[in-house]
Amino acid sequence: MASSGDSFYVCSCFYSRNYYVPKLGKHVIYNTKDAFIDQYKEVLVSAGLGSSIESIAGEIEDERLRRQNLGIESAKRRAEIAARYSPLHPDIYHLKESHLHPRFISLVKLSNSLNCKKDLIQHIESLKGADQVYVIPVFSEEFCRRFLSELKNFEESDLPKGRPNTMNNDGVLLDELGFDVNFLDPLREQYLNPLASVLFPEEVGHSLDSHKAFVVTYKVGRDEDLDLHFDNAEVTLNVSLSAGFSEGSLYFGAMNTDPAPATKYSKCDHKLAYGVLHRGQHMHGALPIEDGERYNLIIWMRSSSVRTQRCPMCRCEPHLMPTVGRGDGFKAPVKDLCRLV
Repeated sequence: MASSGDSFYVCSCFYSRNYYVPKLGKHVIYNTKDAFIDQYKEVLVSAGLGSSIESIAGEIEDERLRRQNLGIESAKRRAEIAARYSPLHPDIYHLKESHLHPRFISLVKLSNSLNCKKDLIQHIESLKGADQVYVIPVFSEEFCRRFLSELKNFEESDLPKGRPNTMNNDGVLLDELGFDVNFLDPLREQYLNPLASVLFPEEVGHSLDSHKAFVVTYKVGRDEDLDLHFDNAEVTLNVSLSAGFSEGSLYFGAMNTDPAPATKYSKCDHKLAYGVLHRGQHMHGALPIEDGERYNLIIWMRSSSVRTQRCPMCRCEPHLMPTVGRGDGFKAPVKDLCRLV
């Protein structure tokens, strides 16, 4: 459980690795401009981007500055939104069982009584051809409708909005909108953590004790698809909040830790109010949307006990740096007091 007194950190790689270059369709390392050009000039020229090297480096510099100021700027936006925004549906900011799909509640109760993964997955839909990717009902359709109308109401306001992540331009950071304490924290602690603890014990460790949650939006002419990637999470939940769009399915490949890339992919269609639960290191992407608008709730769930041993982004022992807010879910390791006596 993440309390207000917890101190969280980021790994230093947050400021040097995993910068997404849309024109290249891949993530890059960036320490200095000269080092970046030396490392990627040949790749960029081969991709027909030789004339864009300077502008790409400038965009990465801007992104690095955004990351350095992320916690402070997010806190400023959160304070302004709290002071000025009038929620359309105030009641949905507090999690109630009526918001949840009855089947989801049953699965969580089952996970609390069954400590055996083999028994639990008999009651859960597994994505065909993908290892440990599960499709589960999460919310009621009525909640999705009201939640979506709340998001659209906020989007139409003149209030500041943070970018959800480095690969998506359009969306809403839910902690800034005020959904963390009374909605997302209990959803993670009381429902998702018990379920994930049985399905993904190695990823959960002691517990999923923090998260980053956001809603992404896809439509033609804006964010249309998403390249293959892995998440900064131990476990991810991706819930479909809307209907009335065509295509845009998710697809899953190999694990990021696998030595060879996948040669086959498993497609997962969206279903209103249903979520896809998977390991954060599972490589996945989104196919192009062809019509309408698609809204998805993404919850990146983090385990400090797991990621403090190895950062999921650089796959090394993390070099922890203090930050404002929950950072990337790292906590300083507890010292062995017995050795100090």
